[in-house]
Amino acid sequence: MNFSIADGKNPCYPFLKSLSLYVHPMNTKTINELFRRFQMAMPVPETELKYTNTYTLLIAVLLSAQATDKGVNKATKALFECADTPQKMLTLGIDGVLDYIKTIGLYKTKGANIIKLSHILIDKHNGAVPHTREDLEALPGVGRKTANVVLNIAFGEPTIAVDTHIFRVANRTGLAPGKTPRAVEDLLQERIPTPYLDHAHHWLILHGRYICKAQKPLCEICPIHDLCEFSSQTPHTIAVQC
Repeated sequence: MNFSIADGKNPCYPFLKSLSLYVHPMNTKTINELFRRFQMAMPVPETELKYTNTYTLLIAVLLSAQATDKGVNKATKALFECADTPQKMLTLGIDGVLDYIKTIGLYKTKGANIIKLSHILIDKHNGAVPHTREDLEALPGVGRKTANVVLNIAFGEPTIAVDTHIFRVANRTGLAPGKTPRAVEDLLQERIPTPYLDHAHHWLILHGRYICKAQKPLCEICPIHDLCEFSSQTPHTIAVQC
């Protein structure tokens, strides 16, 4: 999902140095139409990460930092077959975990965090994944975006995890222009109509992944092309905090 490791720093998106923001944010009527079309095309969007329960969802999202969902799914298929609870993961041990996830970037750091958070889940949460942002973000390797994904998918909270795809779509379209992921997240929460908030995260990330690509956006097949500010406004480049 291209999230950054929760190391206390803002994620840095390389493409942002040349990203253009637009002076005319999308109006309320257009925003409603945009999400109406997303809903018509995909009524119930789902994450492309594979998981079997809330714990394996948490692990999959943690592993997806700076990695592709496809790569994570390939590694976790066997891992989750033998370790789908915190206790089973601890029984597997750090060496066993690393052996399963060694094809994923930053696997040593991620593996260490998996072992640490599994200990905490057992010691402080009776082996369950906590339902609050505060408790989730207290877990090793879990930052705001990872917490948002878990809260949205596992617990049905209307949260939005702003990764590179959502950041790009929000700025290009004029939906929620912002210089930082948190600024975009806050504006999306403010501007997206309540009926669409539950699925907004997945609609936007899938649109960015498959249609509104970084280098060559597929505007010719985009279902919201006529609503988008990308080709209709004069851009001005801004500095982005990374």
